[in-house]
Amino acid sequence: MVTVTRTESAPPRLRADALRNRERIIAAARETMVEFGAEVPLDEIARRAGVGNATLYRHFADRRELIHDVTLSVMARTADRAESALAEESDAFQALRRFVHDAVEERIGALCPLLSESVDLSHPDLLAARERLESAIEAVMRAARDSGQLRTDIAVGDLMVALTQLTRPLPDSGCIDFDKFVHRHLQLFLDGLMTPARSELPGAAATLDDLRKRR
Repeated sequence: MVTVTRTESAPPRLRADALRNRERIIAAARETMVEFGAEVPLDEIARRAGVGNATLYRHFADRRELIHDVTLSVMARTADRAESALAEESDAFQALRRFVHDAVEERIGALCPLLSESVDLSHPDLLAARERLESAIEAVMRAARDSGQLRTDIAVGDLMVALTQLTRPLPDSGCIDFDKFVHRHLQLFLDGLMTPARSELPGAAATLDDLRKRR
């Protein structure tokens, strides 16, 4: 008897124009979800991306699949910013400052509550993206701590809480001019992370595991 071995074939590579369309759709989805929420009409996303509805559905079968890819995009872009800051800045705390100011452009605070209910957090792609992101942020903070500039009672979770809170408000909150204050308040927060510490923080440092615990 002849045994036939089945092999998994790699997904076909997209043509350059198709890849550009896909990237435009994901970017437009990020922008519109920040502005209007996760239930923004897909027609509006297609219009913002400059493509037809058929093109959007050719790349994404439904809203859930699109949100999945938006989540991956935000995580990858944020990890890129952390890695670039650490590689390109000679001063470790300046690398942390640069990453924090760059990361707010991803509007994590606005996107997080929209995406968390709509994606499979145990999906292999998301697990891999999360691991890369966490490792990149931890590396930036470790370098700043090892340089003697970052106070020792701060953990990655503390940084992510601040980024999340300072990149709100949520969509449709009415705070139209909120963004112009974000970098100002981030600078105040970062100054508070430097040694010597001016006060003793209550409680324990927030870890990423703490942030992942659901109520």
